Amino acid sequence: MDLKLADKRVFVSGSTQGIGYAVAEACLAEGATVVVNGRSEHRVTDAVERLRATSPGGDVSGIAADLADPPQVHSLLDSLGEVDVLINNVGLFEVARFADIEDEDWSRYFEVNVMSSVRLSRRLLEPMLEKGWGRIIFIGTESAVDVPGDMIHYGATKAASLALSNGLAKLTRGTGVTVNTVLGGPTYSDGVAAAVEQIASAHSMSPDELKSNLVRSSSLIQRFIEPAEIASLVAYLASPRSSATNGAALRADGGVLPTVV
Repeated sequence: MDLKLADKRVFVSGSTQGIGYAVAEACLAEGATVVVNGRSEHRVTDAVERLRATSPGGDVSGIAADLADPPQVHSLLDSLGEVDVLINNVGLFEVARFADIEDEDWSRYFEVNVMSSVRLSRRLLEPMLEKGWGRIIFIGTESAVDVPGDMIHYGATKAASLALSNGLAKLTRGTGVTVNTVLGGPTYSDGVAAAVEQIASAHSMSPDELKSNLVRSSSLIQRFIEPAEIASLVAYLASPRSSATNGAALRADGGVLPTVV
């Protein structure tokens, strides 16, 4: 299926690895012009080079900025200009006891998981509305709906992000602009892979053995999701073909959530 992204400009926050990188790769493969983002010039340059290797001739560039830092976000937006598709992907996650999560941790999570999307959407939505077409897609998580007891700060901030997406969609009424969220499930991203390898080594296990032990019993696919599987849904939502989908929270969770969202 031609997703008709050849004339679209896409910005993906936090896209030097993991789901963000997979989304950038999927959109680039569909012919979109893609701008990636990471906190350091080195990581951004490396991601751009890898994307050019997999999509020779593809139009890809990058902008380094820490999206937890408002001045850097403003500088990024000034350099970026208008885009057709905004993918709000950047986010933090970790396992932590609720009693151990300090105020500064909550603030840091809120800055990255919520305010980064607020700042990007606030600048980029209006030009989309004026033009009459655009896409804003939030990379969410099933943890926003079923908040884990050992990741409360993560789940709570992602729930706020889900509410933000829902509210922004109401501002697009009667236009060609849509705002949606993809609720991903447990995904074998670079960060998860590194953690699994470290834990497996400490317990004298193979990473594959540990991966199988970590799969949730509620999962219907009974495995980790690959970043490219999330990216396929995101690329569709970014395309003109998804015009009837707006204000939605679409699940790519492998059946982890037991209820319809």
